[in-house]
Amino acid sequence: MCNMTFEETSGEHSSERMDSVSKALEDVISSALPQGCITVGVYEAAKALNVDPDNVVLCLLATDEEQVEDVALQIHFTLIQAFCCENDINILRISNMRRLAEILGGVKPGGEPMDLHCVLVTKSTTWKDPALSKVNRFCRDSRVMDQWVPIINLPDR
Repeated sequence: MCNMTFEETSGEHSSERMDSVSKALEDVISSALPQGCITVGVYEAAKALNVDPDNVVLCLLATDEEQVEDVALQIHFTLIQAFCCENDINILRISNMRRLAEILGGVKPGGEPMDLHCVLVTKSTTWKDPALSKVNRFCRDSRVMDQWVPIINLPDR
């Protein structure tokens, strides 16, 4: 089995495509946040998935290099991924948690840092975003190439 990333297998325009998808993902998060369509945190996400999985349109699982070997976190990710696959929810692995924190605002009310390891994007009746279509298309294309959980790096801005 080939363990190439989507970037490596998608040809000469892969860098441009990854930049485009990263930008679209940032747009999705930025658009969903003021609509109240973001759930942040592993436990909060698990609760939301349990209550209404049909309302979730995208699941983001984020780690930094030093957290990749955190066994408990990887077990949480495995369970969340399995649930999302079973319920046809697109999943992306995110690297660069610092950038994700910047996009989301970084702290809860009261100054407590957020658990950014799992972020869910949910549906809204007033929110139609072409960027979400682009991200969903990227996820679908990745699955066609047997990469069920593609990895996106959010570039620093």
